[in-house]
Amino acid sequence: MTALTGKRALVTGGTRGIGRGIVRALTAAGAEVLVCHRTDTEHSASLKAELAGLPGEHHVVRADVTEEAEVDRLLAEAREVYGALDVVVNNAGAISHVPFAELPLAEWRRVLDTGLTAPYLVTKAALPLLGPGSSVVNIGSKVATVGIPLRAHYTAAKAGLIGLTRSLAKELGPQGIRVNLVAPGVIATEAELPPEVVRRYQTLTALGRLGDVADIGAVVAFLAGDQAAYLTGETIHVDGGI
Repeated sequence: MTALTGKRALVTGGTRGIGRGIVRALTAAGAEVLVCHRTDTEHSASLKAELAGLPGEHHVVRADVTEEAEVDRLLAEAREVYGALDVVVNNAGAISHVPFAELPLAEWRRVLDTGLTAPYLVTKAALPLLGPGSSVVNIGSKVATVGIPLRAHYTAAKAGLIGLTRSLAKELGPQGIRVNLVAPGVIATEAELPPEVVRRYQTLTALGRLGDVADIGAVVAFLAGDQAAYLTGETIHVDGGI
C-alpha cells in the first residue's frame, strides 16, 4: 500500500507541464485521479493513454474551469465516478507577457479568471464532496511575493491565491479540510526556454538548476496525504532557493 491508496483526487489543468507532473505523482502514490483540461490536444490524448495503463480508475475530462456551469458539470462527474473526493488540486493557469500600460481588460480578466476565479469556483463546488482529512492544494508562483515585469495580471492572480488559501484554511479547518499553496520557482517543462534564459535562472538558484515537474508533484503528493495532517494555510516555496 502506498501513501495515497484509496484517495480520490481532482486535478485541474493536469494534461501537461506542472499539472501532468502532479498527476503522475498522485497516481504513483496510489491515488485515483480525475483530470480536467480546457482543450483537446495531443497532451490530453497521451495522458488518457498513459492513465489507461495504470491500476485504478482514472479519467480525463474536458472542462473550462472559468465557467461555473462547466465546473458544476465537472464536479457532478467526480461525484458520479468516485462518490466523494479527498484531494483537490487547483493547477489550471494562464499567463502572458504584456506591458502594464498596454494590458487590455479582456486579458486581465482572462488571466485572473483562470488563476484566481477558477480555484474559487472549483473549491466551492467541491465542498459537498470533501470531508474531514481532505486536502485542497493551490498551485501559486514565486512571482506572487517578488513581482515581475510584464506580468502584473499573472502576479496579481497568484498573490490573490495566497490570500484565498489563508482564508479558506481558517474557514474550512473546523470541518477538517486543509488548504495549502505550493509556489513553484522556474520549472522545466515541455515548453522550451531559450538557453540564455535557462543559464540566467540556473545562476539565480541556490541549487544551480531549474526545477523539474516531479519536484512540484512530490510536494503536492505530500500535502495530499496523512503525513501533512497538521499542515494548513501554508505557502510552500519549491524554487531551488532562488
